[in-house]
Amino acid sequence: MKKRIAVLGSTGSIGTQTLDVIAAHPDMFEVEMLAAHRRVDDLIRQAIRFQPNSAVIGDKTHYARLKEALANHPIKVFAGYDAIAQTAAMPSVDMVMNAQTGISGLLPTVKAIEAGKPVALANKETLVAAGELVTALSEKHNAPLLPVDSEHSAIFQCLAGESLQSVEKLILTASGGPFRTKTAEELTRVTKEDALQHPSWHMGDIITVNSATLLNKGMEVIEAHWLFGVPASRIEVVVHPQSVVHSMVQFIDGSVKAQMGIPDMKAPIRYALAYPHRLPSDFPRPDFAQYASLTFEKPDFERFPLLLLAYRVLEKGGNCPCVMNAANEVAVAAFLNGKTAYTDIARMIETAVDRIPYTAHPTLDDLLETHRETIAYLKI
Repeated sequence: MKKRIAVLGSTGSIGTQTLDVIAAHPDMFEVEMLAAHRRVDDLIRQAIRFQPNSAVIGDKTHYARLKEALANHPIKVFAGYDAIAQTAAMPSVDMVMNAQTGISGLLPTVKAIEAGKPVALANKETLVAAGELVTALSEKHNAPLLPVDSEHSAIFQCLAGESLQSVEKLILTASGGPFRTKTAEELTRVTKEDALQHPSWHMGDIITVNSATLLNKGMEVIEAHWLFGVPASRIEVVVHPQSVVHSMVQFIDGSVKAQMGIPDMKAPIRYALAYPHRLPSDFPRPDFAQYASLTFEKPDFERFPLLLLAYRVLEKGGNCPCVMNAANEVAVAAFLNGKTAYTDIARMIETAVDRIPYTAHPTLDDLLETHRETIAYLKI
């Protein structure tokens, strides 16, 4: 039987690539539900093409437009972020692809897990802000979390057939972003346009800036901890500019497994949707004769302090990672809107982490309140 997929964040980069994968394998998958934040015209086009059971727009001001455009189609139309969470948990959904950005992706993940749905997870905030809570729910409801980030998918693949007791450490690779070779003084003058020139991947603006600061990699350390149950002390980051090795696992016998391939997000998307099977693809294969060398180097924590901060907040736990995540949303938005300098991003996040009250064992409501409090504290 076809696997019926709910695609949350369907109009974004990961969402549209997920729909490409589904369209390429019509015998395997079909779209059961589509959800978007506010790109209503893109959502309309997707709904008409894929004919899902339901389409949901998070921003309620676009509901009338969506409803009218789909009036002649057998598609249920809803609006609001609660509706996204509710429809993701519908009995007709076999799997949820959560490609939303921001904290709005947390509640749909929780509701889908509570309904026993496997979740292909591309929403970093779910595990960064609420990793302890979400992984406990995943275990309780026997609802697996399937990683979509290329690095976590690589580790997931390297661990296939292996025991976690045999793992010595996880090695996350980072391209180093556009500022890998810039000095600390040069970083004080970089612009938005500079930050958005990622050398390897084509992504949304926010995640591209996060890659420039290396906070994206710090978030991935936190995600890896919760996905694979490995402590931060055994999760290493190495800079690998060629972006061919997506991540590695080192075992207690000294051997290392690496997952390699060209930088293309459709590969981990395909693996997550079809797991535990692999599907054929027609995209280019790596030609190793074209690579004169594959290089690896240690990250510079002084020039990229947010990577070190991510380790610190993971060690402290509680609502601290949630504060870091919320503060990053404000700081990056301010930078992209020309209100702050690039170097202010780290300062703003570190200030919030130090100032927002600490909660050791937060509930979901506590985390949502922490997010709101952090946003209010830093709002520019």
